[in-house]
Amino acid sequence: MKTEHRMISLIATDLDGTLLNSRKEVPAGFEQWVCCHPEIKMVIASGRQYYNIRKLFGKAADSLIYLAENGGMVVEKGEVVYTNTIRTEDVITCIERFQEKDGHTVILCGEQSAYMNHSSEDAERNAHMYYEKLKFTDDLRGCIEKDHIIKIAVFIGDYDADTYYRKLEKLNDRLSVVLSGTCWIDIANKEVCKGAALKFLQEKYGIGAEESMAFGDFLNDESLLEQCTESYAMRNGHPLLKEKAKYIAPSNDEDGVMSVLLGLY
Repeated sequence: MKTEHRMISLIATDLDGTLLNSRKEVPAGFEQWVCCHPEIKMVIASGRQYYNIRKLFGKAADSLIYLAENGGMVVEKGEVVYTNTIRTEDVITCIERFQEKDGHTVILCGEQSAYMNHSSEDAERNAHMYYEKLKFTDDLRGCIEKDHIIKIAVFIGDYDADTYYRKLEKLNDRLSVVLSGTCWIDIANKEVCKGAALKFLQEKYGIGAEESMAFGDFLNDESLLEQCTESYAMRNGHPLLKEKAKYIAPSNDEDGVMSVLLGLY
């Protein structure tokens, strides 16, 4: 499972269920590893909001590239270098379908903030966990005029997002729906995914798939792993992702990402 470190120029890792343990903690030694290896571009690829991701990494924060909102936005050195905005009519379609028709909690994820109606205590707790900048509103439609919406997150309160996702009918030809957790599905423009955003970075820096490594645990990480020759699914990951990955890493609660990184040397 070891990879010659001289061949690796970029490493991308998902957060929840992958880099972070079940207590949502960054593994010991990760920040130091990043700071000691400036020759490797370390990319944090997550469905989370950029502002939420950045706060996790302390002294290493400025050394990371952030692929946020499942690839809808990329931030490097505090600058937004890539975004993909959802059309107004498509945002309205999602509000009507998921919140008003099916009764789930919809969060609009913009460049400046995330927006949601007041909902259940569980939904709001989960929203605060993943969105550092979060505004509550009585008018979700009104938020479309104030910000560029790059992702729509839907919280499934019964924690059976998998079943709901499998029964979900196609929305339209412009949007894609991704299962991103036991209680989350994410909607974005069809071309938006972690892999597309990573490809943007690889092309920007002239880094090939054979020089790239990726880690993930859920189906929204599949495109990320496809962009990298050295691909790892976590032992705790979704069975379908494990079938796609080249390797299986120890679980997130065994500091699986760190164990592979330390094995590079």
